Amino acid sequence: MVIITLQREKCIGCNYCVEMDPVHFQMSKKDGKSVLLHSHNAKGFFTLKSPNHAIVESCELAAKACPVKIITVKET
Repeated sequence: MVIITLQREKCIGCNYCVEMDPVHFQMSKKDGKSVLLHSHNAKGFFTLKSPNHAIVESCELAAKACPVKIITVKET
């Protein structure tokens, strides 16, 4: 299982995550912050759980590119 988490409230809207992984990240037209697609919100933490380990590389690129370090990727 792969777990990707985005702490959206701290997003500064730099768009780097979208550039690195447009399949999983998108910028909101409402507030200019990043959106983790197909995720669930729990107290400001947007989480996507996937059995597909092929997404790890692109999500890790997005996490590394984030200047405020609000994206985490974990494999279990």
